[in-house]
Amino acid sequence: MTIAVTKLRVEDKLYQNRYLVDPGRPHIKVRPHERPSANLLALTHVCPAKCYELNDEGQVEITADGCMECGTCRVLCETSGEIEWNYPRGGFGVLFKFG
Repeated sequence: MTIAVTKLRVEDKLYQNRYLVDPGRPHIKVRPHERPSANLLALTHVCPAKCYELNDEGQVEITADGCMECGTCRVLCETSGEIEWNYPRGGFGVLFKFG
């Protein structure tokens, strides 16, 4: 007897989650900076939801839509003051399909 194994990529599982946007009230903000620090640049690679990216002017920007609220950015950058992180208001933010 053979058992069929279906391989799911992490991206496929993440796609099942939903995110309820709170218009005009992002729960994460990147503070203005002349040059991003090494930790802020690291977020462009380590954020599992790929919310952070480097723009054409060399600044790190965030699109909080889709944030999984995992805390990676808080660990790397909140104590240095490079980001401002708050929990989303009740009813907004990530809605996990698989708990």
